[in-house]
Amino acid sequence: MDGSLSQLIVFLAAAAIAAPLGRRCHVGSIIGYLVAGIIIGRTGLGALVGRPEELQNMAELGVAMFLFLIGLELRPRRLWAMRYSVFGAGGVQVVATTAAFTALGLYSGLSYGASLLIGLAISLSSTAFALQTLEEKGELTTRHGRLAFSILLFQDIAAIPMIAFVGFLAAGGAGEQGFSMTGLFKGLAIIAAIVLAGRFVLNRLYRIVASTGVREGMTASALLTIVLVVYLMHVAGLSAALGAFLAGILLADSEYRHQIESDIAPFEGLLLGLFFMTVGMSLNVGLLLTQPGVIMTVVVLIVAVKAAILYVVGRWQDLKQSSARRFALVASQGGEFAFVLLTAAAAGRVVDQVLADSLAVAVTLSMITTPLLLLADEFYTRRRTKPEPQFDALPKKDGHVVIAGFGRFGQITARVLRATRVPFTALDISPEQVNFVNQFGNKIYYGDASRLGILEAAMTKDARAFVLAIDDVEASIRTAQILRTHFPHVPVYARARNRQHVHQLMDMGIENIERETFLSALDLTRDLLRGLGMTDKRSKWIIETFKDTDEKRLYDDYKIQSDTEKMRLRALRQSQELEEIFAQDAAVTSDTEAQEAAKLRQRA
Repeated sequence: MDGSLSQLIVFLAAAAIAAPLGRRCHVGSIIGYLVAGIIIGRTGLGALVGRPEELQNMAELGVAMFLFLIGLELRPRRLWAMRYSVFGAGGVQVVATTAAFTALGLYSGLSYGASLLIGLAISLSSTAFALQTLEEKGELTTRHGRLAFSILLFQDIAAIPMIAFVGFLAAGGAGEQGFSMTGLFKGLAIIAAIVLAGRFVLNRLYRIVASTGVREGMTASALLTIVLVVYLMHVAGLSAALGAFLAGILLADSEYRHQIESDIAPFEGLLLGLFFMTVGMSLNVGLLLTQPGVIMTVVVLIVAVKAAILYVVGRWQDLKQSSARRFALVASQGGEFAFVLLTAAAAGRVVDQVLADSLAVAVTLSMITTPLLLLADEFYTRRRTKPEPQFDALPKKDGHVVIAGFGRFGQITARVLRATRVPFTALDISPEQVNFVNQFGNKIYYGDASRLGILEAAMTKDARAFVLAIDDVEASIRTAQILRTHFPHVPVYARARNRQHVHQLMDMGIENIERETFLSALDLTRDLLRGLGMTDKRSKWIIETFKDTDEKRLYDDYKIQSDTEKMRLRALRQSQELEEIFAQDAAVTSDTEAQEAAKLRQRA
């Protein structure tokens, strides 16, 4: 018990200090985690935490969660549209980088097998590191960010046969560690099971859990999904991260996507931090002290050669110079799969243990260079060139709209937006409502819009407008408070249940407010007046006069809403004023009608 608590205290303290400090120093939270891991590993704190390999399974769960969340953002149709950049640009990068480092290995006197394996290991970049860096800098949706994602995705896919290839080399082309048809079919069967479960089971499971209204049930279900996928992929000897990514893709079209993303994000951040801390803890700093020249030379070669190849690939994919440069820098480091390949290669005696350890140190240091190089590039860009606009910075007229609450009010807005081809994201907290509405072709998502994480998952910060159509007054007010605090630049169009609800929304600076029954009641009353014999002109004037007077009173009441007696007296006075206005108009109308009747009699 004491040991577990000491581990928890050390890692939570490191996460609380390292990540904010890394952000504050403009090097990113990941560098903060790496440095914290190095400090833990080199001090007495390492004895409290334990060995890095003992924490590896839990740490790798963070990488799996990160890729699961990335998968949630990629609908299968969008992934299919990316196939050319994934397999085209990704394949060229891996082949070219592998060839370059294989040649360097042969030149250094290594065997062909060792040189090829080192080339394969170094061709892989850090998916978690690069994507996290792009996300922190707000560049994940730029053209170079998307191309980086495509290449990193191909690398994750390519890592599977690479790991199998290590066993083939270690066994000399045969034996227990070599290629196995049984293992291949086992892996394919597990992947097929994950695809089928994601397609036909998970969405129904989440619907059942959501219908109970137990919030932690949804969180537990999402975590269980990831852990089960990671376990199954581990049993198959495949990449757990790739399995989690696949599960995310299968849930990308689910109406519970935003809720799942909101629930998983806090765990993902902490466990991903744990992963990078274990990388820092496992760093053999002694090698850096005994042979600094050799290791730093390898670091420079890794970064320089990969960046050069990536820059060429970026230009081939029609990136501008500045975008191609940032694309090259963000993926120029070594990756976490390099540690797996080098460890397996050393165990199989394909690569010498000292060489494997030295390369692992060089790969870790190459990660540290990435944020530093990006900072240098930003400084250069500010000094020499104008910043290049983001590819996905859409004009305002093409922005999406977020609709919170998909009852009778929100659905009308959505139908008009859909008919005019304005993109929107609709959220509703009722799983029954989500399921019912989806049957009629309207795609909405399950999620509590009064939670910040849900609004962030729905990309509210990039929304053109926000329609607040939540039926529950308290939930509506909570959502409005979050919108004004975290998204003050997004215009809000709110539906209010009553006058008090209007005043509460006005307290938060929301101006575009409509009372849900006010206008429909006026329309009905106008029809009633016509049915009672009034002319169209007079009934329209009465309704418009009442509407203007009531809206003026609504805003006047806001100033004295805390004084009930004043509001009562003002209501009586305005009611009397309305009666006088209508009475005077009726008298004028009667006189006019009498005069017109007299003229008609004279003519007759």
